Amino acid sequence: MALRKRWKPLTRSTVGSAPDAYGLVEFGDADGDVTRAVAGFLPDTLREELAYGDAERVRWERAQSPEHAERLLEER
Repeated sequence: MALRKRWKPLTRSTVGSAPDAYGLVEFGDADGDVTRAVAGFLPDTLREELAYGDAERVRWERAQSPEHAERLLEER
């Protein structure tokens, strides 16, 4: 199930606003469709997608640990 968060544009500003925490991240296209979901350290995951990926939008849910982020991904 997709996150119930608003999409944010995947920009340097959005990446800079991400907390230093692990979480579940959904990347989306211009239409708001989820193209990929990953668990990881939010700033690193977002920077990598901004530099090398093709997503246009992003949303995330913060997790308490790397293991919690992985569980969120499995449960989605």
